[in-house]
Amino acid sequence: MGGIEQFIPLILIFAIMYFLMIRPQQKKIKEHQKMVQNLRRGDVVVTQGGLIGRVAKVKENNELDLELAEGVKVRVVQSTIADVVSKTEPASD
Repeated sequence: MGGIEQFIPLILIFAIMYFLMIRPQQKKIKEHQKMVQNLRRGDVVVTQGGLIGRVAKVKENNELDLELAEGVKVRVVQSTIADVVSKTEPASD
């Protein structure tokens, strides 16, 4: 019985770390992946580098064309999108 009591503090520390650090981070990652998958043409986004632009085209291999200014387009990887500033409404059927 004495051997098990030594591991109780380690188990408690791991449980606390899981609920305070690991679980919220996993939830944040899932929300980010969902946000990136739902990007559409016309959405205004902010990249991790701080660039603000409008999505001009969503490409196949996790890339999209981002229009920074009139006639200025850059190609970025979808996972580098940090935030969506404004969403466009889906087309009505």
